[in-house]
Amino acid sequence: MADCDSLKVPFFRASIGKDDEEAVLRVLHSGWLTTGKEALAFEQEFAAKVQVPYALAVNSNTSGMVLAMEACGVKAGKAVITTPYTFVSTAACARLLGADVYFADIEKDSYSIDPAAVEKILSSDKGKNVAAIVPVHIGGNVCNMDALMALAKKYNVRVIEDCAHSFPSPTHLGYAGAIGDIGVFSFYVTKTITTGEGGMVTTKDEALAKHMQSMRMHGMDRTTWDRYTSPRASWEYDIIAPGYKYNLPDMLAALGRSQLAKADEFDRRRKQHVQRYSAVFRTMDFIKLPPDGEGNAWHLYLLRLDLSKLRCDRNTFAKELQTLGVGISVHFIPIFHFSYWQGLYPDFNAQNFPNAEQHYNETISIPLFPDMTDDMVDFVIRSVAAIGEKYHA
Repeated sequence: MADCDSLKVPFFRASIGKDDEEAVLRVLHSGWLTTGKEALAFEQEFAAKVQVPYALAVNSNTSGMVLAMEACGVKAGKAVITTPYTFVSTAACARLLGADVYFADIEKDSYSIDPAAVEKILSSDKGKNVAAIVPVHIGGNVCNMDALMALAKKYNVRVIEDCAHSFPSPTHLGYAGAIGDIGVFSFYVTKTITTGEGGMVTTKDEALAKHMQSMRMHGMDRTTWDRYTSPRASWEYDIIAPGYKYNLPDMLAALGRSQLAKADEFDRRRKQHVQRYSAVFRTMDFIKLPPDGEGNAWHLYLLRLDLSKLRCDRNTFAKELQTLGVGISVHFIPIFHFSYWQGLYPDFNAQNFPNAEQHYNETISIPLFPDMTDDMVDFVIRSVAAIGEKYHA
């Protein structure tokens, strides 16, 4: 990977302003640094934004996925269905709980899990073990939730949305993350808003919310803020289960609140860059434009190459972009490429997931962040065009 300092256009740069700095300093000067009133306010503001009654701040999307799966009965003897085209944590969370993972290929023309492939699993002998479907909204483009929710109802399973890429993502049913039983968001540094590290779990189900709130903090029946601010003695609490330590501290929550207030402006700027990219890329016959369904949050711009028009592979094209000074990434290496998963499931390979493998071999993620300038966008476009001309078949 090229040194970030040598790049003319970095793959990503977080949009951090004076207001963000002041929010963090406010907490540092308050005398309360762990989970408290800032985290509570962040939860309330995020819940209002995505139109759900319950939101729980956590220290990562991964932590939130563990909480969500545990609350939905994912455990030894059970399984989840998810996509191989995702970051490995989506599936790893189920394994951490002792459950199996059944993988469904993605759609031929998108990066989203294929509902038909999901139903093939649910209708098989494996289906009786499935506790939840876990769709992933890759790049911010929302999966076919109508079809997936219909399957969940038909086969009586839960739906846990991996929304790491999909904030803010309004759809005709509400926000992505407010459709299934639970939605889990990420505020990692490269996401559409950031707390550096962090995440949020959302649900409309009060029982699920109460269970996850307790499991988030060692299985306690009281939050830390309540223990130290209410008249009731701080040492009086019960442990209802062996829980986790997944809370988000106030310093990060304060940054999250500041970022949340700018989420729509960040979204507007990213979409401006997307429009400029797509206006030019659609004229290039060696590029397939990213899928753009209803409610797309445009977290990533997934540049898909038509290799039949080029005399090079994806890796060569990517390295050429880096040489020119464009920061790139690849989303994602399908999980079946990793040795742990190959050893766990012998039939888990590229041959059985042709769509995921083809998308992987053809896709490069190019820079997309709010603070990109027009010159940066133009430089990326010129670089892609130059490499395409160099290797055009």
